[in-house]
Amino acid sequence: MSTTMNSSLDTTMSTVATAPDIRARRSTAHRPTTYLRSEWLRTIRNRRFFVFSLVIPLVLLLVIAGPNRNQTLGGLPFATYYMTGMVAWGSMAAVIAGGARIAAERSVGWNRQLRVTPLRPSVYLATKVATGYALASISIVLLYAAGISLGVRMPFGRWFEMSGLILVGLIPFAALGVVLGHLLTVDSMGPAMGGITSLFGLLGGAWGPIADHGVMRALGEGLPSYWLVQSGRVGLGGGAWPARAWIVVAVWSIVLVRVAVWAHRRDTGKV
Repeated sequence: MSTTMNSSLDTTMSTVATAPDIRARRSTAHRPTTYLRSEWLRTIRNRRFFVFSLVIPLVLLLVIAGPNRNQTLGGLPFATYYMTGMVAWGSMAAVIAGGARIAAERSVGWNRQLRVTPLRPSVYLATKVATGYALASISIVLLYAAGISLGVRMPFGRWFEMSGLILVGLIPFAALGVVLGHLLTVDSMGPAMGGITSLFGLLGGAWGPIADHGVMRALGEGLPSYWLVQSGRVGLGGGAWPARAWIVVAVWSIVLVRVAVWAHRRDTGKV
């Protein structure tokens, strides 16, 4: 997985603006809509990343959940559990990948050029997060469609409720991507992203519960990735997250957002 992420970063680097492009676009970079459009176009050109965040989770869902669709996993129908597990993993990768684009821009000086334009830092960071969420939304929709083809069924409103919980649960990972992008080099981003998403996915139970009780269960419940996977219970009438889930996601979000702001100010010399 880390190798795949390294390859995706190579592609990201190839789409980062060269010096002539930077000079040509400095006059329009300060406009939020222009910058958002430019960022989105660069993102969707990264085909290898699409393979990692979209194709691999989709293939795993079809290959693993398909033959086991009549079984249960973690107290849920196998297809439902595995669908939400792959949604959690794929969407985590999508939002954290905003950090790869930040690291790539830092390596060629594009962020320094942006700092001499009227583009506000809040717009710059919000654009990275927005494109990450857009990619995550594509991943979610495709995996939902695959889940339906495997027999996942729930009331229409439950799909929206589950999706809302997933989008909220991604907030700390979006902030984590910003942190990594400002602290790591472009060469180290691939291994870091691959390792982090895999670790959070494993401990959060994306590929199946790792423990029913004890220390490992407590550890998993203290991670936002665990509650991303557990959002699948909403679709089966299990109710919204318990208070503990909201606290876990809120604490991780607050801490990582503060670290992301610090990392950005440190990197741009504004501390």
